[in-house]
Amino acid sequence: MARSSKKVIKSYPLRIHADIIDAMKRWSDDELRSLNGQIEYVLRDQLRRANRLKEMEPEVVLTDKQEKNE
Repeated sequence: MARSSKKVIKSYPLRIHADIIDAMKRWSDDELRSLNGQIEYVLRDQLRRANRLKEMEPEVVLTDKQEKNE
């Protein structure tokens, strides 16, 4: 059976100017993401570009058929 990875998600109250929220909401609608998902995407992208985010190795997930063949 494939290992399950648990993401730790923390809540954080964020005060942000209304025009920024409105712009992020329009952008998230264009990208078919939730507002929260869009904010996280933008933050993660900028952290990656600034080499501030340690990237995790991608997890290999096998289907039941692939597991039986191993």
